[in-house]
Amino acid sequence: MKTIVVCSGGLDSVSLAHRIAAEHELLGLISFDYGQRHRKELDFAAACAARLCVFHQIIDMRSIGSQLSGSALTDDVAVPDGHYAEETMRITVVPNRNAIMLAVAFGVAAARGAEAVAIAVHGGDHFIYPDCRPGFIDAFQIMQNHALEGYASVKLLAPYVNGSKADIVIDGARHGTPFAETWSCYKGGMRHCGRCGTCVERREAFHLADVPDSTDYEDPDFWKAATEAFRAEEVR
Repeated sequence: MKTIVVCSGGLDSVSLAHRIAAEHELLGLISFDYGQRHRKELDFAAACAARLCVFHQIIDMRSIGSQLSGSALTDDVAVPDGHYAEETMRITVVPNRNAIMLAVAFGVAAARGAEAVAIAVHGGDHFIYPDCRPGFIDAFQIMQNHALEGYASVKLLAPYVNGSKADIVIDGARHGTPFAETWSCYKGGMRHCGRCGTCVERREAFHLADVPDSTDYEDPDFWKAATEAFRAEEVR
């Protein structure tokens, strides 16, 4: 299928882009600038598109993002440290982000004659992000079928939606994803901090997948204590 991938530049979406390039006809990557503090991730999305020899389009959503207030990713709110699935990570939710992005991506796909849009949501996102869950994916497809009826038929691909971050690392390694050329850290510094939820999740995923992690972390060992603390809390 002729497919467009929603690509942030992170490990998940870059791995997905490499998978789609191997399994389908990858037309290009769409990224979104919504005023995120870690917008350097967009540079990694651009590098992925260049590497795969496809177009890369950045949609400017900064005016919209400024209205989606209250998130540590868009407001002057500290990004919390700890395990990704902790309740404190809800501060990183950007309301309706995936719904907005996918609606735009489907419009672009229809205009460009694409047959599918792919997104890299996964099982680890289910704890805190409602627009990453299977129910949302299924409902969005139904909505788009109505929205494009008689004009285009575009399928939503979410191959990781029931998998784990470790599964994505394994899949990415299988398809030659250059993990060092991806950006996850929500703090957007010079190096991955190693302490925010997405850094902890990333580091843990490589460990569980038994795949070498080439990421440069400021605090490469924090994930162990964060993971142990989260597991202990789950047992209580």
